[in-house]
Amino acid sequence: MTSLWRASRAPITSDDPVERCNDVVVGAGITGLVTALLLARAGRDVVVLEARDAGAVTTGHSTAKVSLLQGTRYSQLLRHQSEDVVAGYVEGNREGRDWLLRYCDEQDVAYQNRSAVTYAADSGRGLEQARAELEAASRMGLPVRWAEELPVPFEHAGGVVLDDQAQLDPMELLEALVDDLRAHSGRLVTGARVTGMGQSLRPVVQHTRGRTRCDQVVLATGTPVLDRGGYFAKLSVSRSYALAFDHPSPPEMMLISAGGSTRSVRDAPGPRLLVGGDGHATGRVRSEREHLDHLRDWTATHFPDAVETHAWSAQDYRSHDGFPFVGTMPRGLGQVHVATGFDKWGMTNGVAAALDLSASILGSQMPWSRPIHRRISRPAAVARLIGINARVGMSIVTRTAGVALHPLQPGSPAEGEGEVGRRGVVPVARSTVDGRTCAVSALCTHLGGVVEWNDAEQSWDCPLHGSRFAPTGEVIEGPAAQPLPARRMPDAEQG
Repeated sequence: MTSLWRASRAPITSDDPVERCNDVVVGAGITGLVTALLLARAGRDVVVLEARDAGAVTTGHSTAKVSLLQGTRYSQLLRHQSEDVVAGYVEGNREGRDWLLRYCDEQDVAYQNRSAVTYAADSGRGLEQARAELEAASRMGLPVRWAEELPVPFEHAGGVVLDDQAQLDPMELLEALVDDLRAHSGRLVTGARVTGMGQSLRPVVQHTRGRTRCDQVVLATGTPVLDRGGYFAKLSVSRSYALAFDHPSPPEMMLISAGGSTRSVRDAPGPRLLVGGDGHATGRVRSEREHLDHLRDWTATHFPDAVETHAWSAQDYRSHDGFPFVGTMPRGLGQVHVATGFDKWGMTNGVAAALDLSASILGSQMPWSRPIHRRISRPAAVARLIGINARVGMSIVTRTAGVALHPLQPGSPAEGEGEVGRRGVVPVARSTVDGRTCAVSALCTHLGGVVEWNDAEQSWDCPLHGSRFAPTGEVIEGPAAQPLPARRMPDAEQG
Protein backbone atom coordinates (compact mmCIF):
# COMPACT_ATOMS: atom_id res chain seq x y z
CA MET A 1 0.00 0.00 0.00
CA THR A 2 1.34 3.40 -1.00
CA SER A 3 0.53 6.63 0.79
CA LEU A 4 -0.93 9.68 -0.91
CA TRP A 5 2.34 11.52 -0.32
CA ARG A 6 4.61 8.88 -1.90
CA ALA A 7 2.39 7.69 -4.74
CA SER A 8 3.40 10.29 -7.31
CA ARG A 9 7.04 10.78 -6.33
CA ALA A 10 10.18 9.02 -7.45
CA PRO A 11 12.55 8.05 -4.62
CA ILE A 12 15.14 10.65 -3.71
CA THR A 13 18.46 9.72 -5.30
CA SER A 14 21.37 8.39 -3.28
CA ASP A 15 24.85 9.79 -2.74
CA ASP A 16 27.88 7.52 -2.67
CA PRO A 17 28.85 6.05 0.71
CA VAL A 18 31.97 7.36 2.48
CA GLU A 19 34.40 5.73 4.89
CA ARG A 20 34.84 8.66 7.29
CA CYS A 21 32.77 11.60 8.54
CA ASN A 22 31.98 13.47 11.75
CA ASP A 23 28.42 12.23 12.24
CA VAL A 24 26.38 9.30 10.97
CA VAL A 25 22.63 9.72 11.24
CA VAL A 26 20.66 6.50 10.76
CA GLY A 27 17.19 7.08 9.34
CA ALA A 28 15.96 9.56 6.71
CA GLY A 29 12.66 10.54 8.23
CA ILE A 30 11.90 13.95 9.69
CA THR A 31 13.99 13.40 12.87
CA GLY A 32 17.06 12.13 11.07
CA LEU A 33 17.07 14.72 8.30
CA VAL A 34 16.46 17.71 10.57
CA THR A 35 19.20 16.50 12.92
CA ALA A 36 21.59 16.02 10.00
CA LEU A 37 20.79 19.46 8.57
CA LEU A 38 21.35 21.22 11.91
CA LEU A 39 24.72 19.49 12.31
CA ALA A 40 25.73 20.24 8.70
CA ARG A 41 24.78 23.89 9.14
CA ALA A 42 27.17 23.95 12.11
CA GLY A 43 30.00 22.89 9.80
CA ARG A 44 30.11 19.17 10.57
CA ASP A 45 30.61 16.46 7.95
CA VAL A 46 27.36 14.48 8.07
CA VAL A 47 26.15 11.30 6.36
CA VAL A 48 22.59 10.00 6.61
CA LEU A 49 22.21 6.23 6.15
CA GLU A 50 18.77 5.03 5.12
CA ALA A 51 17.88 1.36 4.66
CA ARG A 52 15.27 2.06 1.99
CA ASP A 53 14.66 5.60 0.71
CA ALA A 54 13.82 8.89 2.41
CA GLY A 55 10.39 8.83 4.04
CA ALA A 56 9.87 5.14 3.27
CA VAL A 57 8.56 4.29 6.72
CA THR A 58 6.73 6.45 9.27
CA THR A 59 7.25 10.02 7.99
CA GLY A 60 6.13 9.27 4.44
CA HIS A 61 3.03 7.53 5.81
CA SER A 62 2.10 10.15 8.39
CA THR A 63 -1.06 12.26 8.41
CA ALA A 64 1.42 15.15 8.90
CA LYS A 65 -0.42 17.28 11.43
CA VAL A 66 1.84 19.96 12.91
CA SER A 67 -0.05 20.53 16.14
CA LEU A 68 0.41 21.26 19.82
CA LEU A 69 -3.02 19.79 20.55
CA GLN A 70 -2.36 16.06 20.33
CA GLY A 71 -5.51 14.10 21.07
CA THR A 72 -5.69 13.49 24.82
CA ARG A 73 -1.94 13.52 25.40
CA TYR A 74 -1.64 16.23 28.09
CA SER A 75 -4.26 14.72 30.40
CA GLN A 76 -2.46 11.37 30.02
CA LEU A 77 1.02 12.80 30.64
CA LEU A 78 -0.09 14.72 33.73
CA ARG A 79 -1.18 11.42 35.30
CA HIS A 80 2.43 10.19 35.14
CA GLN A 81 4.57 13.30 35.65
CA SER A 82 4.75 16.74 37.23
CA GLU A 83 3.66 19.91 35.51
CA ASP A 84 7.32 20.94 35.09
CA VAL A 85 8.09 17.83 33.04
CA VAL A 86 4.93 18.15 30.93
CA ALA A 87 5.64 21.87 30.45
CA GLY A 88 9.05 20.88 29.04
CA TYR A 89 7.32 18.56 26.60
CA VAL A 90 4.92 21.31 25.52
CA GLU A 91 7.73 23.85 25.05
CA GLY A 92 9.82 21.37 23.06
CA ASN A 93 6.89 20.70 20.75
CA ARG A 94 6.23 24.44 20.46
CA GLU A 95 9.84 25.04 19.38
CA GLY A 96 9.62 22.06 17.03
CA ARG A 97 6.47 23.42 15.42
CA ASP A 98 7.81 26.96 15.13
CA TRP A 99 11.15 25.81 13.68
CA LEU A 100 9.36 23.65 11.14
CA LEU A 101 6.96 26.32 9.95
CA ARG A 102 9.76 28.91 9.70
CA TYR A 103 11.70 26.39 7.65
CA CYS A 104 8.72 25.80 5.36
CA ASP A 105 8.42 29.55 4.82
CA GLU A 106 12.14 29.82 4.01
CA GLN A 107 12.11 26.88 1.60
CA ASP A 108 8.69 27.50 0.00
CA VAL A 109 7.26 24.25 1.33
CA ALA A 110 3.48 24.55 1.23
CA TYR A 111 1.39 24.12 4.35
CA GLN A 112 -2.13 25.00 5.38
CA ASN A 113 -3.10 26.75 8.61
CA ARG A 114 -5.81 24.80 10.38
CA SER A 115 -7.50 24.56 13.75
CA ALA A 116 -6.68 21.34 15.61
CA VAL A 117 -9.60 19.64 17.36
CA THR A 118 -9.91 16.83 19.89
CA TYR A 119 -13.59 15.96 19.63
CA ALA A 120 -15.75 13.87 21.92
CA ALA A 121 -16.99 10.90 19.91
CA ASP A 122 -19.83 10.33 22.39
CA SER A 123 -21.47 11.95 25.40
CA GLY A 124 -20.02 9.39 27.82
CA ARG A 125 -16.37 8.42 28.01
CA GLY A 126 -15.47 10.51 24.96
CA LEU A 127 -16.88 13.70 26.48
CA GLU A 128 -15.13 12.98 29.78
CA GLN A 129 -11.78 12.54 28.03
CA ALA A 130 -12.17 15.62 25.84
CA ARG A 131 -13.15 17.80 28.83
CA ALA A 132 -10.14 16.47 30.76
CA GLU A 133 -7.91 17.42 27.83
CA LEU A 134 -9.36 20.92 27.75
CA GLU A 135 -8.46 21.37 31.41
CA ALA A 136 -4.98 19.83 31.01
CA ALA A 137 -4.09 21.86 27.90
CA SER A 138 -5.28 25.04 29.65
CA ARG A 139 -3.05 24.24 32.65
CA MET A 140 -0.14 23.95 30.21
CA GLY A 141 -0.81 27.46 28.90
CA LEU A 142 -2.29 26.57 25.51
CA PRO A 143 -5.05 28.94 24.28
CA VAL A 144 -7.63 26.18 23.82
CA ARG A 145 -11.38 26.68 23.77
CA TRP A 146 -14.45 24.46 23.86
CA ALA A 147 -16.84 24.23 20.93
CA GLU A 148 -20.26 22.63 21.49
CA GLU A 149 -20.88 22.24 17.75
CA LEU A 150 -18.31 21.51 15.04
CA PRO A 151 -18.89 21.88 11.27
CA VAL A 152 -18.59 18.14 10.59
CA PRO A 153 -21.10 15.53 9.34
CA PHE A 154 -20.46 12.92 12.04
CA GLU A 155 -21.75 12.54 15.58
CA HIS A 156 -19.90 14.33 18.37
CA ALA A 157 -20.47 15.91 21.76
CA GLY A 158 -18.31 19.00 21.29
CA GLY A 159 -14.56 19.33 21.25
CA VAL A 160 -11.37 21.10 22.30
CA VAL A 161 -10.12 23.56 19.67
CA LEU A 162 -6.63 25.04 19.26
CA ASP A 163 -6.38 27.54 16.42
CA ASP A 164 -3.38 28.41 14.23
CA GLN A 165 -1.87 24.95 13.81
CA ALA A 166 -0.79 23.49 10.47
CA GLN A 167 -0.75 20.51 8.11
CA LEU A 168 1.50 19.67 5.18
CA ASP A 169 2.76 17.11 2.68
CA PRO A 170 5.60 15.31 4.53
CA MET A 171 7.41 14.19 1.35
CA GLU A 172 7.61 17.76 0.04
CA LEU A 173 9.22 18.66 3.37
CA LEU A 174 11.73 15.78 3.20
CA GLU A 175 12.73 16.72 -0.35
CA ALA A 176 13.51 20.26 0.81
CA LEU A 177 15.51 18.94 3.78
CA VAL A 178 17.61 16.65 1.57
CA ASP A 179 18.33 19.46 -0.90
CA ASP A 180 19.33 21.76 1.97
CA LEU A 181 21.48 19.06 3.57
CA ARG A 182 23.35 18.56 0.31
CA ALA A 183 23.77 22.32 -0.09
CA HIS A 184 25.66 22.19 3.23
CA SER A 185 27.86 19.30 2.01
CA GLY A 186 25.89 16.59 3.81
CA ARG A 187 25.08 13.29 2.12
CA LEU A 188 22.15 10.89 1.99
CA VAL A 189 23.03 7.26 1.27
CA THR A 190 19.97 5.13 0.56
CA GLY A 191 19.81 1.35 0.38
CA ALA A 192 22.23 1.27 3.31
CA ARG A 193 20.72 -0.86 6.07
CA VAL A 194 22.77 -0.69 9.25
CA THR A 195 23.71 -4.19 10.41
CA GLY A 196 26.14 -3.55 13.26
CA MET A 197 28.60 -1.21 14.90
CA GLY A 198 32.09 -1.61 16.23
CA GLN A 199 33.28 0.83 18.86
CA SER A 200 36.69 1.53 20.32
CA LEU A 201 37.90 5.10 20.24
CA ARG A 202 35.33 5.92 17.55
CA PRO A 203 32.23 4.16 16.24
CA VAL A 204 32.42 2.19 13.00
CA VAL A 205 28.95 1.74 11.51
CA GLN A 206 28.55 -1.36 9.35
CA HIS A 207 25.89 -1.25 6.68
CA THR A 208 24.92 -2.98 3.47
CA ARG A 209 26.87 -0.46 1.35
CA GLY A 210 30.09 -0.64 3.33
CA ARG A 211 31.18 0.80 6.65
CA THR A 212 31.64 4.34 7.91
CA ARG A 213 33.87 5.52 10.75
CA CYS A 214 32.64 8.58 12.60
CA ASP A 215 32.72 10.53 15.87
CA GLN A 216 28.99 10.45 16.71
CA VAL A 217 26.05 8.24 15.72
CA VAL A 218 22.38 9.27 15.85
CA LEU A 219 19.79 6.46 15.66
CA ALA A 220 16.68 8.14 14.29
CA THR A 221 14.85 4.97 13.30
CA GLY A 222 11.37 4.06 14.53
CA THR A 223 12.84 1.80 17.18
CA PRO A 224 16.60 1.84 17.64
CA VAL A 225 18.66 -0.63 15.65
CA LEU A 226 21.93 -1.52 17.41
CA ASP A 227 19.84 -1.44 20.58
CA ARG A 228 22.12 -1.41 23.62
CA GLY A 229 19.58 0.21 25.90
CA GLY A 230 16.74 -2.32 25.71
CA TYR A 231 14.42 0.23 24.14
CA PHE A 232 12.43 -2.49 22.40
CA ALA A 233 11.32 -3.61 25.88
CA LYS A 234 10.24 -0.08 26.85
CA LEU A 235 8.14 0.61 23.77
CA SER A 236 4.73 -0.61 22.66
CA VAL A 237 4.32 -0.89 18.90
CA SER A 238 1.16 -0.24 16.92
CA ARG A 239 -0.05 0.07 13.37
CA SER A 240 -2.74 2.47 12.27
CA TYR A 241 -4.39 3.11 8.93
CA ALA A 242 -5.20 5.98 6.59
CA LEU A 243 -7.34 6.47 3.52
CA ALA A 244 -7.37 9.35 1.04
CA PHE A 245 -10.49 10.31 -0.90
CA ASP A 246 -11.44 12.77 -3.56
CA HIS A 247 -14.16 14.88 -1.94
CA PRO A 248 -15.71 18.18 -2.97
CA SER A 249 -15.83 19.79 0.48
CA PRO A 250 -13.84 18.08 3.25
CA PRO A 251 -13.80 19.75 6.68
CA GLU A 252 -10.97 22.28 6.82
CA MET A 253 -9.92 21.24 10.31
CA MET A 254 -7.54 18.66 11.79
CA LEU A 255 -9.68 16.43 13.98
CA ILE A 256 -9.00 13.43 16.21
CA SER A 257 -11.49 11.62 18.40
CA ALA A 258 -11.60 11.01 22.13
CA GLY A 259 -13.51 7.90 23.12
CA GLY A 260 -14.18 4.80 21.04
CA SER A 261 -12.08 3.74 18.06
CA THR A 262 -9.74 6.52 16.95
CA ARG A 263 -10.82 8.58 13.97
CA SER A 264 -8.44 11.16 12.55
CA VAL A 265 -9.67 13.56 9.86
CA ARG A 266 -7.98 16.28 7.81
CA ASP A 267 -8.17 17.72 4.33
CA ALA A 268 -5.48 18.02 1.68
CA PRO A 269 -5.16 19.98 -1.57
CA GLY A 270 -7.18 18.41 -4.34
CA PRO A 271 -9.53 18.78 -2.56
CA ARG A 272 -9.06 15.56 -0.67
CA LEU A 273 -10.31 14.04 2.54
CA LEU A 274 -7.98 11.97 4.74
CA VAL A 275 -9.41 9.57 7.32
CA GLY A 276 -7.17 7.61 9.69
CA GLY A 277 -7.18 5.53 12.83
CA ASP A 278 -8.35 2.03 13.87
CA GLY A 279 -4.94 1.16 15.27
CA HIS A 280 -3.87 -2.08 16.92
CA ALA A 281 -0.77 -3.77 18.32
CA THR A 282 1.49 -4.88 15.46
CA GLY A 283 1.06 -8.53 14.48
CA ARG A 284 -1.68 -9.23 17.01
CA VAL A 285 -4.92 -9.10 15.05
CA ARG A 286 -6.78 -11.63 12.98
CA SER A 287 -6.94 -9.41 9.90
CA GLU A 288 -5.35 -6.04 9.20
CA ARG A 289 -7.58 -5.68 6.17
CA GLU A 290 -10.63 -5.56 8.45
CA HIS A 291 -9.25 -2.41 10.10
CA LEU A 292 -9.06 -0.67 6.74
CA ASP A 293 -12.60 -1.77 6.01
CA HIS A 294 -13.77 -0.23 9.30
CA LEU A 295 -12.43 3.14 8.12
CA ARG A 296 -14.07 2.67 4.72
CA ASP A 297 -17.44 1.90 6.31
CA TRP A 298 -17.20 4.91 8.64
CA THR A 299 -16.29 7.22 5.75
CA ALA A 300 -19.07 5.88 3.52
CA THR A 301 -21.58 6.58 6.29
CA HIS A 302 -20.51 10.15 7.01
CA PHE A 303 -18.97 11.25 3.67
CA PRO A 304 -21.04 9.44 1.01
CA ASP A 305 -19.54 11.55 -1.80
CA ALA A 306 -15.98 10.44 -0.99
CA VAL A 307 -14.14 8.42 -3.67
CA GLU A 308 -11.16 6.45 -2.36
CA THR A 309 -7.81 7.06 -4.07
CA HIS A 310 -5.15 5.74 -1.65
CA ALA A 311 -4.88 3.40 1.33
CA TRP A 312 -1.87 2.91 3.59
CA SER A 313 -0.69 2.31 7.15
CA ALA A 314 2.11 3.39 9.45
CA GLN A 315 3.89 2.04 12.51
CA ASP A 316 4.32 4.06 15.67
CA TYR A 317 6.14 3.55 18.96
CA ARG A 318 5.02 4.68 22.40
CA SER A 319 7.22 4.69 25.50
CA HIS A 320 6.00 3.29 28.80
CA ASP A 321 5.49 6.79 30.25
CA GLY A 322 4.37 8.57 27.09
CA PHE A 323 7.48 10.77 26.72
CA PRO A 324 9.85 10.20 23.80
CA PHE A 325 13.27 8.70 24.51
CA VAL A 326 15.82 11.27 23.32
CA GLY A 327 19.47 11.38 24.36
CA THR A 328 22.62 9.32 24.64
CA MET A 329 22.26 5.56 24.53
CA PRO A 330 23.50 3.48 27.46
CA ARG A 331 26.77 1.70 26.73
CA GLY A 332 27.38 4.02 23.80
CA LEU A 333 30.31 5.84 25.47
CA GLY A 334 28.51 9.13 24.90
CA GLN A 335 28.94 8.68 21.14
CA VAL A 336 25.60 7.05 20.28
CA HIS A 337 22.35 9.03 20.48
CA VAL A 338 18.76 7.89 20.11
CA ALA A 339 15.32 9.32 19.40
CA THR A 340 12.17 7.21 19.50
CA GLY A 341 8.70 6.95 21.03
CA PHE A 342 6.86 9.84 19.34
CA ASP A 343 3.52 7.99 19.44
CA LYS A 344 2.04 9.43 16.21
CA TRP A 345 3.10 13.04 16.82
CA GLY A 346 6.44 13.09 15.03
CA MET A 347 5.93 16.30 13.09
CA THR A 348 6.59 18.33 16.24
CA ASN A 349 8.26 15.74 18.48
CA GLY A 350 10.68 14.72 15.74
CA VAL A 351 11.88 18.28 15.21
CA ALA A 352 12.10 18.83 18.98
CA ALA A 353 14.26 15.70 19.22
CA ALA A 354 16.48 16.97 16.41
CA LEU A 355 16.95 20.31 18.17
CA ASP A 356 17.81 18.48 21.41
CA LEU A 357 20.21 15.95 19.85
CA SER A 358 22.07 18.45 17.68
CA ALA A 359 22.47 20.82 20.63
CA SER A 360 23.90 17.99 22.73
CA ILE A 361 26.39 16.94 20.03
CA LEU A 362 27.44 20.57 19.60
CA GLY A 363 28.04 20.92 23.35
CA SER A 364 24.86 22.65 24.48
CA GLN A 365 21.38 21.78 25.76
CA MET A 366 17.86 22.97 25.08
CA PRO A 367 16.54 24.46 28.36
CA TRP A 368 13.12 22.83 28.01
CA SER A 369 14.71 19.37 27.76
CA ARG A 370 16.29 19.39 31.23
CA PRO A 371 13.19 18.40 33.23
CA ILE A 372 12.33 15.72 30.67
CA HIS A 373 15.79 14.12 30.91
CA ARG A 374 15.61 14.18 34.70
CA ARG A 375 12.15 12.64 34.97
CA ILE A 376 11.62 9.61 37.16
CA SER A 377 8.95 7.13 36.20
CA ARG A 378 6.04 7.06 38.61
CA PRO A 379 4.39 3.79 39.73
CA ALA A 380 1.70 3.93 37.03
CA ALA A 381 4.34 4.24 34.30
CA VAL A 382 6.39 1.42 35.82
CA ALA A 383 3.24 -0.72 35.89
CA ARG A 384 2.69 0.02 32.21
CA LEU A 385 6.28 -1.02 31.44
CA ILE A 386 5.67 -4.30 33.25
CA GLY A 387 2.43 -4.70 31.31
CA ILE A 388 4.17 -4.17 27.96
CA ASN A 389 6.63 -6.97 28.66
CA ALA A 390 3.98 -9.21 30.23
CA ARG A 391 1.99 -9.03 27.00
CA VAL A 392 5.14 -9.84 25.02
CA GLY A 393 5.81 -12.79 27.30
CA MET A 394 2.24 -14.05 26.90
CA SER A 395 2.59 -13.73 23.13
CA ILE A 396 5.76 -15.82 23.24
CA VAL A 397 4.05 -18.54 25.27
CA THR A 398 0.83 -18.74 23.27
CA ARG A 399 2.39 -18.49 19.84
CA THR A 400 5.25 -20.88 20.60
CA ALA A 401 2.70 -23.37 21.91
CA GLY A 402 0.73 -22.96 18.70
CA VAL A 403 3.74 -23.77 16.52
CA ALA A 404 3.64 -27.42 17.56
CA LEU A 405 0.09 -27.72 16.19
CA HIS A 406 -0.14 -25.38 13.22
CA PRO A 407 2.80 -23.03 12.96
CA LEU A 408 1.10 -20.10 11.24
CA GLN A 409 -2.58 -20.48 10.32
CA PRO A 410 -2.85 -22.90 7.38
CA GLY A 411 -5.43 -21.94 4.80
CA SER A 412 -4.66 -18.21 4.93
CA PRO A 413 -2.89 -16.47 2.00
CA ALA A 414 0.34 -17.39 3.80
CA GLU A 415 0.66 -20.85 5.26
CA GLY A 416 2.86 -22.25 8.01
CA GLU A 417 4.68 -25.56 8.19
CA GLY A 418 7.43 -27.15 10.22
CA GLU A 419 11.03 -27.75 9.20
CA VAL A 420 13.23 -29.99 11.29
CA GLY A 421 16.51 -28.37 12.32
CA ARG A 422 19.13 -28.58 15.04
CA ARG A 423 16.76 -26.84 17.45
CA GLY A 424 13.81 -29.11 16.72
CA VAL A 425 10.84 -28.11 14.60
CA VAL A 426 11.43 -24.62 13.22
CA PRO A 427 8.32 -22.98 11.72
CA VAL A 428 8.44 -21.97 8.09
CA ALA A 429 6.49 -18.98 6.76
CA ARG A 430 5.22 -19.57 3.25
CA SER A 431 3.38 -17.00 1.15
CA THR A 432 2.19 -16.61 -2.42
CA VAL A 433 2.01 -13.03 -3.68
CA ASP A 434 1.34 -12.17 -7.34
CA GLY A 435 1.92 -15.79 -8.30
CA ARG A 436 5.31 -16.04 -6.58
CA THR A 437 5.62 -18.45 -3.68
CA CYS A 438 8.32 -17.82 -1.07
CA ALA A 439 9.35 -19.75 2.03
CA VAL A 440 11.31 -18.14 4.84
CA SER A 441 12.00 -18.87 8.49
CA ALA A 442 9.04 -17.86 10.62
CA LEU A 443 11.27 -16.85 13.54
CA CYS A 444 11.96 -13.11 13.75
CA THR A 445 15.69 -12.41 13.60
CA HIS A 446 15.43 -9.92 16.46
CA LEU A 447 14.41 -12.15 19.38
CA GLY A 448 12.84 -15.20 17.76
CA GLY A 449 9.15 -14.30 17.81
CA VAL A 450 6.89 -16.25 15.45
CA VAL A 451 5.85 -13.85 12.69
CA GLU A 452 2.25 -13.38 11.56
CA TRP A 453 0.93 -12.65 8.06
CA ASN A 454 -0.33 -9.11 7.47
CA ASP A 455 -3.14 -9.51 4.93
CA ALA A 456 -3.40 -5.79 4.15
CA GLU A 457 0.26 -5.15 3.36
CA GLN A 458 1.40 -8.69 2.50
CA SER A 459 4.20 -8.72 5.02
CA TRP A 460 5.37 -10.87 7.93
CA ASP A 461 4.95 -8.95 11.20
CA CYS A 462 6.45 -9.93 14.54
CA PRO A 463 4.01 -9.54 17.46
CA LEU A 464 6.80 -9.15 20.03
CA HIS A 465 8.52 -5.87 19.13
CA GLY A 466 7.15 -4.90 15.73
CA SER A 467 9.79 -6.06 13.27
CA ARG A 468 8.31 -6.44 9.80
CA PHE A 469 9.54 -8.40 6.79
CA ALA A 470 8.71 -8.66 3.09
CA PRO A 471 7.38 -12.02 1.80
CA THR A 472 10.91 -12.76 0.58
CA GLY A 473 12.31 -12.07 4.07
CA GLU A 474 13.88 -8.61 3.68
CA VAL A 475 13.55 -6.31 6.70
CA ILE A 476 10.95 -3.57 6.27
CA GLU A 477 11.14 -1.92 9.68
CA GLY A 478 11.51 -2.52 13.39
CA PRO A 479 14.45 -3.54 15.58
CA ALA A 480 15.49 -6.52 13.43
CA ALA A 481 18.66 -5.91 11.41
CA GLN A 482 18.82 -9.24 9.57
CA PRO A 483 16.34 -10.73 7.05
CA LEU A 484 14.34 -13.90 7.57
CA PRO A 485 16.47 -16.72 6.11
CA ALA A 486 15.11 -18.47 3.03
CA ARG A 487 13.83 -21.99 3.56
CA ARG A 488 13.61 -24.92 1.16
CA MET A 489 10.37 -25.27 -0.75
CA PRO A 490 8.82 -28.74 -1.08
CA ASP A 491 10.09 -30.42 -4.28
CA ALA A 492 6.66 -30.36 -5.89
CA GLU A 493 6.51 -26.59 -5.59
CA GLN A 494 10.02 -25.83 -6.80
CA GLY A 495 9.66 -26.82 -10.28
